[in-house]
Amino acid sequence: MKALEEQLGYRFNDRSLLRLALVHRSLVNESDLSVLDSNERLEFLGDAVLGLVVAEFLYQRFPDRLEGDLTKRRAALVNLDSLAQRAEDACLADFVSTGGGNLLSRPSSRRTILGRSYEALLGAIYLDGGIESVRQVLSPWLERIASDPDENSAPPDNKSRLQVLLLQKLKTTPSYQLLRASGPDHEKWFEVEVRLAERVLAIGGGSSVQRAEQAAAGSAYDVLREEDLTSPADSGL
Repeated sequence: MKALEEQLGYRFNDRSLLRLALVHRSLVNESDLSVLDSNERLEFLGDAVLGLVVAEFLYQRFPDRLEGDLTKRRAALVNLDSLAQRAEDACLADFVSTGGGNLLSRPSSRRTILGRSYEALLGAIYLDGGIESVRQVLSPWLERIASDPDENSAPPDNKSRLQVLLLQKLKTTPSYQLLRASGPDHEKWFEVEVRLAERVLAIGGGSSVQRAEQAAAGSAYDVLREEDLTSPADSGL
């Protein structure tokens, strides 16, 4: 815990929050832990806190920018790829607990798990030290992004990346279908599949339909990027 705190630049008063932020849902599914023992509730909170801190930073840092530009910049900062990179910088994979299946060894699931776990960490920091502590943890990263034009052009979200790839290579777009929703109203879990015509590219899960779609799109993008998509036949159509 001490090593991770040093990586984050924050020392917890209540380390039970830190431990909870590191428990992925897949571990709960394979143990006698309760669903409330996973980091999903902290992830939900961290997502909101991250959005607020980033929006506040951009509003103050770029007083001459209009809402549309600020929205695009915020989306680039809080997307899953950006969060996963933040998690990699903090060596978060060394600390997150998952179930079996070597989930962290697969590029698509690794990115999702680490990105969402980083959100959970921010939620834990908020509960432990308040919004100012979250600002302090994120401030060096946000300042670097704001001052570096190359850093500022972060990649788009997974659905956008997948759509651009398919339009460029096959002149077509994917479709998404909700497979199932499970759990009580306050702990819903959604599974979505992304298709290319009759081919199921990937299935993703999340605490909302939108997050499930993003997870599915991220997995599909990783799969298709390894393929030589030069014709509809190459995509399995």
